[in-house]
Amino acid sequence: MNPSNTYPIARTKMRSSLFLVLCASALVVPLHAASPAPSTYAGQQTRDIKALSAEDVTSILEGNGMGFAKAAELNGYPGPAHVLELSSELGLSPAQKEKSAALFASMQAKAVALGGALVAEERRLDEAFAGRTVSRGSLLPMVAKIGELQAQLRAAHLEAHLEQIRILTPRQVAEYARLRGYAAGGDAAAEHGAHHH
Repeated sequence: MNPSNTYPIARTKMRSSLFLVLCASALVVPLHAASPAPSTYAGQQTRDIKALSAEDVTSILEGNGMGFAKAAELNGYPGPAHVLELSSELGLSPAQKEKSAALFASMQAKAVALGGALVAEERRLDEAFAGRTVSRGSLLPMVAKIGELQAQLRAAHLEAHLEQIRILTPRQVAEYARLRGYAAGGDAAAEHGAHHH
């Protein structure tokens, strides 16, 4: 047998083997790619109310801000809770402290009442899905009620910021912004305060 005739055969066998390896690799990659990643919701199916963590429920029931008033806070409108915390640094007068405390108590009472109603509605929605009793007709009113309560709760927090700025002087508003780390917003905050006196 002529040795030169064996090279094409060997080359052909090598090409065939390489082709088979590539085909096998192509099949393995999609199998790995196709296996789904666990849901970010994994573990939340054991929650009492699936849409809310235990921490969320506690915060809502206690009337905490939960970021509802960021539009006010980060645009130069101080919140009563933090104003009271910073009362010494801001140099609040007794009258300012009294008004701020009354404002906070009023906001807190509204937020707790609305928060209780919101959690109850979220629980009702959760139970409707858990019990397989939900329908399109029953779903929309429940979701609308939850949305309405969320809006009222957010408004209660925002309104408190709107009222708080009227209690402070422009200098105190600017100082509040500085103390809270919103230094760039200090001038704007003072400007807001100036329009309310």
